[in-house]
Amino acid sequence: MSDIIAEILKYLPKDKVSDAVFEGANIVLYTKDKSFFLNNEGLIKKIVDDIKKRVELRPDPSITMPKEKAEKLIKDMIPEEAEVAQIIFDEQRSRVIIEAKKPGLAIGKQGAILRGIRENTLWVPLIRRTPAIRSQIIEDVRSVLYLNSEYRRKFLNKTGHRIYDGWIREKKQEWIRVSVLGGGRQVGRSCLFLQTPESRVILDCGVNVASSDKMYPYLEVPEFNIKELDAVIVTHSHLDHCGFIPYLFKFGFRGPVYCTAPTRDIMALSLLDYVKIMHSEGKEPIFTAEDIKEMVKHTICLDYGEVTDITPDVRLTLYNAGHIIGSSLIHLHIGNGLHNLVYSGDMKYGRTALLDPANTKFPRAETLIIEATYGGKENVLPNQKEADELLKKIIKDTIKRGGKILMPTLGSGRSQEIMVMVEEMIRNKEIPEVPVYIDGMVWDMTAIHTAYPEYLNATVRKQIFHQDQNPFLNPAFKRVGSQKERMQIVEEHGPCVIMATSGMLVGGPSVEYLKHLADNPKNSLVFTCYQGEGSLGQRIQRGAREIIFKSGTKQEVVEIKMEIHKLEVTGHSDRKQLMSYVYKCDPKPKRVIVMHGESSRCLDLASSIHKQNRIETSAPRNLEVFRIK
Repeated sequence: MSDIIAEILKYLPKDKVSDAVFEGANIVLYTKDKSFFLNNEGLIKKIVDDIKKRVELRPDPSITMPKEKAEKLIKDMIPEEAEVAQIIFDEQRSRVIIEAKKPGLAIGKQGAILRGIRENTLWVPLIRRTPAIRSQIIEDVRSVLYLNSEYRRKFLNKTGHRIYDGWIREKKQEWIRVSVLGGGRQVGRSCLFLQTPESRVILDCGVNVASSDKMYPYLEVPEFNIKELDAVIVTHSHLDHCGFIPYLFKFGFRGPVYCTAPTRDIMALSLLDYVKIMHSEGKEPIFTAEDIKEMVKHTICLDYGEVTDITPDVRLTLYNAGHIIGSSLIHLHIGNGLHNLVYSGDMKYGRTALLDPANTKFPRAETLIIEATYGGKENVLPNQKEADELLKKIIKDTIKRGGKILMPTLGSGRSQEIMVMVEEMIRNKEIPEVPVYIDGMVWDMTAIHTAYPEYLNATVRKQIFHQDQNPFLNPAFKRVGSQKERMQIVEEHGPCVIMATSGMLVGGPSVEYLKHLADNPKNSLVFTCYQGEGSLGQRIQRGAREIIFKSGTKQEVVEIKMEIHKLEVTGHSDRKQLMSYVYKCDPKPKRVIVMHGESSRCLDLASSIHKQNRIETSAPRNLEVFRIK
């Protein structure tokens, strides 16, 4: 593989290629020959078919039309009805990104407009959908990428050289081992460290937000050396899976972070909010906004089903995990057919109001690492219809007695799920039309959902495409932006629904609302997500009815008289779904590793999978190392 570019150039006429570089695992050829760029008579397709790698031909930046002239021509070619929001030129890579409200109209019939832009401007056009709700974080992320275009080009080329330039370590025999650096018989700080004779890869790197003394992964283990780390792969954007990644960049990591585009955007937003919360609580953040920016610069986004090499002996594919938007099952093809590993992260094997169920079909899968958040025998959750009915009853009963409904929620995933459920009830007049206040990160997360409708199920996707049916734009939803507005909702406004982060009541606006609403028995508190060990939410669920809040040297005792409810529809699979998932996996794994759950649930699920499927199972603790091959 070390001479792959030299091999490709043998296929092509001399003097046609001005430059050849890597963009991660992809190979990009640049040409100064206009006619060769527009018509290479199938040569590039033949190369792709022969070498089985992604190869793209682009015009050399020196022959592209000047930006101002190209922008005017693009605006003239795309019909006004497409509602182009902005046109951004990625000069180093000869690409132009066109954001439009109606992408289909910008593409044209059978791609006619895109072809016209290509032929007339010699820029490679990419069409992106303008989010139905403006998202500052998406704009900031794209700005970081465009402003660092030259750096990105060098970084992607360096990543490609690591993949294709051959082995850097002596290979005496083939083996694969995994160290559990977090998430072993616990929920929180998920982190696995995969090693082969050649590769060092981290799968997730999270924090435990509900704990004060066991927050971070065990990166001090002797086998981990940040200077040797090749890549990080992120299943999804919840902090218990991504909250420690900027720390790696703080200490010098400059390799790739692989995930889906929605995961990248929500991860950046969640991490910035995490830093903000630490500041507000008078704590010193473990990393800064600059470290998060560095992470964004080094992120490589993949679509579901897109196959890419990440090191000389590891090939990665992401599949839908059904947990939150962009959440992924990680499939690793290790060695030349040596072994195939699937790591579930958090997953949902069941269709929800927002997402399709987790993928079960893989090219090969010998080992499965699966979560056990709800893996205990008692963890049988109600179906979607039962959850809808329960939520409907809670809202109607609380409003009838003049109370407010507080729903602490995760910014991404559960919030949007609840929004879709509530919006449908309002639209169908099943509940009184009261204001639904959206506080914390929820609104920005929702904006990101509208930017990536292709990651949602067909029903919601179709609604988003029709602006007047977009469930997230119902006028009942009202954004809260300040402390003053919060106090008005608490003191002046009548019955309402309040959705606020954080979901475990460990900081964020949900705690502020709780302080003011807790002592009124007319109000309701509805838990909508998993409550981590040690969190305030879990203490209340277990019966605590007096809470002490500290503010400097002062202490405030709050009595909880409001009704407590648990809405057990979750982005995780319950016991039945987890067992069903293993049974339905195609091909059937030969070994199952159980993680990400309380100790008893991990052990119980591992035992049941073994008895039902007659396959090897285990539930490793943190700091254990297991050999896969």
